[in-house]
Amino acid sequence: MTNLFNYIERSSPIHRMTGAAKLACLLLWSFAAMSGFHTLLLAALTVAAVVLFRISRIRVKDISFMLGFTFTFMIVNNLLIYLISPEHGVSIYGSRTVLLELFGPYVITAEQLFYHLNVALKYTCTIPIVLLFICTTDPSEFAASLNRIGVSYRISYAVALALRYIPDVQRAYTEIANAQQARGVEMSKKASLIERLKNVSAILIPLILSSMERIDTISNAMELRGFGKNKKRSWYSARPFGAWDWISMAVCGALVVLSLVLTALNGSRFFNPFV
Repeated sequence: MTNLFNYIERSSPIHRMTGAAKLACLLLWSFAAMSGFHTLLLAALTVAAVVLFRISRIRVKDISFMLGFTFTFMIVNNLLIYLISPEHGVSIYGSRTVLLELFGPYVITAEQLFYHLNVALKYTCTIPIVLLFICTTDPSEFAASLNRIGVSYRISYAVALALRYIPDVQRAYTEIANAQQARGVEMSKKASLIERLKNVSAILIPLILSSMERIDTISNAMELRGFGKNKKRSWYSARPFGAWDWISMAVCGALVVLSLVLTALNGSRFFNPFV
C-alpha cells in the first residue's frame, strides 16, 4: 500500500523525541526557511533535511509517492510563475542579464533563474521536514504531548484520531479497489485515462459510506466511555521533554534568529548576488 501520511515505526533519535518538541521544531524550521530568500541558508537547510532523513532511518521508497507528488508540484509551480511573470526576478533583484530570448515577453534571465532556484530550495528544505514529522510521530504520543503543553485534551485527541484515520482510509481504498478489480473493473494502464478516472470515481461512494460507518462507531464508543466529561484525563503514552527535545528546539530557534539576522544585515528578504 502506498504510504501517504502514516507513522512509520523505526528505532532512531528522531522517533524518540516527543511529538510536541517535533511540532515546535517543524514550525521554527518552516519559519526560518520561509521568512527569507537567503540562498546559502536554504541550501544548508536542504542538506540538513537529507541528513535528518538518514538519521531517522526512513527509506525513500516509504515516502516515494509524496516525494514524487511534491517534486511535480514544485515544477508546475515554477512553470506557472514563469508563464505569469517571466521577469519577476528582474523586478526583485533590480538588474537584467539576458541569457536567451524566446518569443514575445518570454526571455530567460539570470535573475529569473536565480529566483526559481530559491523557490525550489524552499520546497526541498521544508517538505522533507513535514514528511519527517508525520512519519516519525506516533499519534497517541503526539496527542499526549500537545495536552501536556496546554492544548485541550479534546483537541489533542481529535488530532490523534485524524492522524490515525488517514492510514485507515488508505487501507479501505485499497480493499475496495481490489474488490472492484476482482469483479472485472479495469484500473490498470491497460484502460484509457478517461476509463480509469471513471472507474476510480466509482470507489468514492463505498469509501465515503465505510468512512461514515467508522466515524459513527468511534463516536458511539467515545460517548459510551464518557469522553469529554472531565476537565482532565490521563495519557498512556505521555512522556516528558528530554535533553534532545530541548537541544533540537534550541537549534531550530537559533535558525530563526539567524534568518532574521541575515535579513537585517542584507536589508531585504532577498539575497542579491547581482549587485
